Amino acid sequence: MPETAPASVLVIGAGIVGMALAWRLRQSGASVTVVDADLPGEGGASFGNAGAISASSVAPLAMPGLLRQVPRMLFDRRAPLHVPAGYWLRAAPWLARFVAAARPAAVTRATAALDALLHLATEQHQALAREIGAPELLRPHGQLYLYRNETQLAKDKASWDIRQAHGARLERLDRAGIEALEPSVGAAYQRAIFLPDHAHCASPLRYVRALAQAFQAAGGTILRDRITALTTRDGRISGAQGQSGLHAAEAVVLAAGAWSARLAAPLGYRIPLESQRGYHVDLTESGIALTRPVIPADRKVFITPMEGALRVAGTVEFGGLDRVPDATRANLLYDDLAAVFPDARVKRAEGFWMGHRPCLPDSVPVIGPAQRVPGLFFAFGHGHLGLTGSAPTAEMLAPAVLGRPSNHDLAPYAAERFAGA
Repeated sequence: MPETAPASVLVIGAGIVGMALAWRLRQSGASVTVVDADLPGEGGASFGNAGAISASSVAPLAMPGLLRQVPRMLFDRRAPLHVPAGYWLRAAPWLARFVAAARPAAVTRATAALDALLHLATEQHQALAREIGAPELLRPHGQLYLYRNETQLAKDKASWDIRQAHGARLERLDRAGIEALEPSVGAAYQRAIFLPDHAHCASPLRYVRALAQAFQAAGGTILRDRITALTTRDGRISGAQGQSGLHAAEAVVLAAGAWSARLAAPLGYRIPLESQRGYHVDLTESGIALTRPVIPADRKVFITPMEGALRVAGTVEFGGLDRVPDATRANLLYDDLAAVFPDARVKRAEGFWMGHRPCLPDSVPVIGPAQRVPGLFFAFGHGHLGLTGSAPTAEMLAPAVLGRPSNHDLAPYAAERFAGA
């Protein structure tokens, strides 16, 4: 950690994490430049996510019993989590770490780290949206998780127990309770868990754009360039090399989502970051009016009311950063919508979105200083919780970048926790 504030900070990545951090740094008086090949919010997963602000999502994806699910991941193309045959060998090391992260001690560590990061996420996002003049984007109407019966609900008991132990307020609902909140839900779903303190963002893209506009109005700079390498001088960070030229800075924050590990590798960091490719379809005339995100546990998707559309987002597909999108995976989302809302008008659109979720085996993002490269900071690997974790990451990391005291312990999020990193 530098003893004095850096004269200039370069943030690599104009997604929700990078822009939230850049805003917080600029508000703290730093001279900040954001650089990205894409316009703010249009690359990575910021544009197309499900919009959920899930402060209680502290249970990691890897939970005890995971090993039993691996055969379906590998062989069932319609499974919510799928590894294409041509990607098995490449995904194998990551999947091995993922299975190891399901051990009870590892789950306990991950849960504590996620709780410390996310427990104030709803309030932090509400404050951030007000600061940038877009409070209407945050909708505090909770989230509704659906189950067909008690047996299905019981399978998720461990995750709900973890959430409740960390302060989440849960309401168990029967069929009448479901209908009182979302009457369009199909009769097949008889049980639910309602999280009344959760929220969602009605337009993740507009959220990032509002952040970018406020950041620039406050004196921040946003540049379009594709970063190809991080640069060092005398053992410390000196900036980044882009296709359009060199971007010098005294401090650099790597917040490039799923592309971050590629940029960190030449500096000796072997971080097991994998893209869990997610898809969404937007229906502008679904005939269904929702107030909040609806999440059917058996379908593993989020069905979210967005500005001007109903978004069905989900599926997890391994395939790396270069494999072309698979329309078959996107088309599964229409089946998911029809299963939950039988009365929906499911008209298949010509287009769909696919984005790269930057996922680490233990579900805990990499946040904090690079211990071997002074002046370099990491802010990536938020997995399925990039939107939720963006404002909290900004609050947690900004003091460290500026060399100021902080109450946050960044050790659980260190890149060096991975063997070989």
